[in-house]
Formats: sequence, C-alpha cells, structure tokens
Amino acid sequence: MDFSSLLTTLQDYWAILDRHPLISAALGLGVLLSLAWLLGRLARFLLQRVADLLARQPALSWVSDLRNNRVFMRLAQTVPSLVVQFGLALIPNLTGRPETFLRNLALAITAFFLLLAVSALLDALLDIYARTEHARTRSIKGYIQLAKLFLFVFGGIIIVSILIDRSPMLLLSGLGAMSAVLLLVYKDTLLSFVASVQLTSNDMLRVGDWIEMPQVGADGDVVDITLHTVKVQNFDKTIVSIPTWRLMSESFRNWRGMQQSGGRRIKRSIYIDSSQVRFLDEAESQRLTGVRLLTDYLQRKHGELADWNSANAGTAPLSANRRRLTNIGTFRAYAEAYLKAHPDIHPHMTCMVRQLQATSEGVPLEVYCFTRTTSWLDYERIQGDIFDYLLAVLPEFSLGVYQQPSGQDLRSGIAGLIHDGSQDKARQSPIDTEQPA
Repeated sequence: MDFSSLLTTLQDYWAILDRHPLISAALGLGVLLSLAWLLGRLARFLLQRVADLLARQPALSWVSDLRNNRVFMRLAQTVPSLVVQFGLALIPNLTGRPETFLRNLALAITAFFLLLAVSALLDALLDIYARTEHARTRSIKGYIQLAKLFLFVFGGIIIVSILIDRSPMLLLSGLGAMSAVLLLVYKDTLLSFVASVQLTSNDMLRVGDWIEMPQVGADGDVVDITLHTVKVQNFDKTIVSIPTWRLMSESFRNWRGMQQSGGRRIKRSIYIDSSQVRFLDEAESQRLTGVRLLTDYLQRKHGELADWNSANAGTAPLSANRRRLTNIGTFRAYAEAYLKAHPDIHPHMTCMVRQLQATSEGVPLEVYCFTRTTSWLDYERIQGDIFDYLLAVLPEFSLGVYQQPSGQDLRSGIAGLIHDGSQDKARQSPIDTEQPA
C-alpha cells in the first residue's frame, strides 16, 4: 500500500467520524486521556530523577526533605489534568457544556493537587526547621498546622467555585453570614492559636521541657507541641495530651530553669526525738573536738562561750544562767560542714541546715542545698547517700530520730507490764510453807 492509498483510507475514516460526532469526540477524549497519563508518568519519572541527582549535593540537602514529603510527586500529578485542560480544544465535535464541564473538572483537579503540593511543601519546611538550632527552643508546628488549615479551607472554596462555575467571592460572601457559626465551631482552634503564639513568643514552653501540671495528671517531658495539643510523656511512660489553651488559662510548673542552672535542690527534714535534746558535758565536747569537720566550730564556740560566761560570772552558779553547747546544735553545725565539704554539693548555691518549728513528731532539721547535677538518677543517689550518713551519725551526738510506736511496740509494752505485774504479785503473796498442827 503506497502513501496515496493510505491517505485516502484516513480521509475515509475521517469522513465516517464526521458523520458520527459522538464517536469522534469519545475517541479524541480517549486519546487525550492516554496522552495525559503517559505525560504524567514521564513528568513523575523526570522530577524524581532530577530530585535524586540534586539530593546528592551536600549543599542541597533540603531537596531530600522535599522528596521525602512527596512534593515532586504532587507536582507531577498536576501534569495530566493540565494536559487535559489545554487539550480539550483539539478534540473535534466537543463544544458547549461538555467541554466547559470537563475543563472545569480538569482545573479543579489541578487546583486539588496543587493544594496537596503546597501542603507537602509546608511539611518539608517543618522538617528542615527541625534540624536547626532554633527548633530546640521554638516550635513552629502549630503555625504550620494553622497555615494548612487556612490553605485547605480557602482551597476548598476555590475548588467548589470552579466546579459550579461561579466566582469565589460569592462563596466568601456567604461565609460572612456564617461567621458566628464558624467562630463557635473553631473556638478551640482560635484559642489554641492565640495560646500557641503567647507560649512561643514569651518562650514559656519548649520541646524537651520538664513540666508539672497536676490538674491534668502531667509530670514529664514535653515531646510535641501542636496547634491544638501539647503532648507530655510522663515518667511512667504514659502520654498526656493537654489542650494548648489550658497552658495559658491555668498554671503549670516548668523545670527548665533548674535544668539550666546546673543544680537541683535538696529539701528534706530529719525529725529529731525532742526527748534526747540536751547539753553536752565536758567529756563529750572534748571527744567531738577530734572530729575534723567540727574542730574549728568547737574551738570558736568554746572561746565565745567562755568569754560570755566570764563576763556574766555573777550569775554563773546557776546552770540555766550559763551558755552551753547542745547536742542538736552541734549536730546541726556538723551536718552543714559535711554538706559544704561534700564533692557532689554545688558550692555556689544556697547550702544550710536549719531548725524548723517543733511539732508533735519531733524537732525538724531541714537540709537545704543543691547538687552539682540535674540528672534524676544521680540526684537521688546523692540525696540518699547524704541522709543515710546523717541518720547513721546521729548516735555520735546522743540523738535519735523520732518514730511513732508501732503495733509491735505496743504489744511488747503490754507484755512487759503484764510480766512485771505478775512478779510484783508473786512477791506480795509469799507461799506458806508451814503445815497445820
């Protein structure tokens, strides 16, 4: 078959299609859709290859974030609808409402995939920002979520306006009448947005902060800050989701200042049995002078007390008129000297041992100091070692810890009373050994 006969055959087919407009339009539309699909696959392949090549460059590491968030794939998905949108004019016998409907449909699909591409781009920007130093102090996840919310709301309005072939301003004017309903529906979103802006701008909360909010059961580290919620992982590994607006309307404790200071506070009391508090005699004073941490203190106190007592010699014969050392005061001085010499106690922060108001449970001696570390495990170890030693050294000062009597103590006391009573009764009723006559 030569070229002239082939041309004649094509002309005959074309004449047949002219006599059947529906068949020609359907055939042309099928060819256009096939071509659009092929071009879409080709565009996706080319964009992926270009992205792979660019991602290998160290200076273009951000291209990997665009690729991982499927930005290039979303852009490639707009190619078929663009081909259909501009190729409809080439299809024979396709005019009027069908052409307008298909063109609007293709334009709406293009707008939809562009929305997805912009959304993926925002996710990629969030990943890029997460690798910067600012991400440790400021989270922009809430702003990204709010931007995506507005994007999809207005994008949805545009898509609907394209499908119904009306101006977007017509739909936007209708939203003005629904503003009250929208404010009611998105009340939590607006409150959360305002709270997120205040938390971020005032640097009140960061990812990684240890916060404590007992009213919602939160006591742990902040793992995520979003537009609507703040996720806190408690120390028992449970997750608490707190509405963002509650962090502004209610109080919470942030332990970041403690972590940044480099020292963690120890504030715990030892309750001394008040019945064992007394003056030290000369022998005990001389024995305690040999304690290295008390040598300077006792020498200074002995000189101070001797001077005062000699100046008030007229009233000295009465014991109550003389100043003397007490075992509890000496122990308090020893505990403070022990803390200041401890290698794990921070030397540049407050360190003291103070006596609080006596209670029915004894005389509280409160240890108030700061450790050199903020690590929880090390903090508990240091605190435990300090109180283990202080409790063990109390008998050296003739002191003891107050402890309420237990059930066993009461049983032992009652048994002792019964035993003593039986012995007294036996002594009061001697056995008569004489026999009657």
